[in-house]
Amino acid sequence: MTSASASEVLAALIERGWTLGIAESLSGGALAAEFVSVPGASASLRGAIVAYATPVKHTLLGVDDGLLDAHGPVHPDVALQMAAGARRALQVSGVPADVGVSTTGIAGPDPPDGQPVGTVHIAVVTPYTSVSEAFRFDGDRAQVRAQTVDAAVAMLARILRE
Repeated sequence: MTSASASEVLAALIERGWTLGIAESLSGGALAAEFVSVPGASASLRGAIVAYATPVKHTLLGVDDGLLDAHGPVHPDVALQMAAGARRALQVSGVPADVGVSTTGIAGPDPPDGQPVGTVHIAVVTPYTSVSEAFRFDGDRAQVRAQTVDAAVAMLARILRE
């Protein structure tokens, strides 16, 4: 199902002449792989950054150090700043990507920072909106990561339809 949704997202982006930048943490590149699996993805997809380590969220994506210190990497505002950071980091000739999407969360098996395994925040930032949504997924590490990819693609599709 995600292949059709990834195709739908790419078609909507291409129709608008928009580009996509991705920032991933717990999904570890799986979201980018979902889009790259669609023929013609290069017409819109600028690239992806896997910012798995917390400090990389700051150094590559510009996530505020104070926010990371206060709340840790699994927080709705961190997701928003990651998505905005993907837009900036994946600029071409000084022009940021039109849309940024990010994933951050806890895939397991251990729950750091007192948050339960399966806690995920996904954010989408466009020229017109900034949205962060929280999810709680069940399952093992692979299942949480797969559900994260599905939810991110579905969220992008929904926002682009609005």
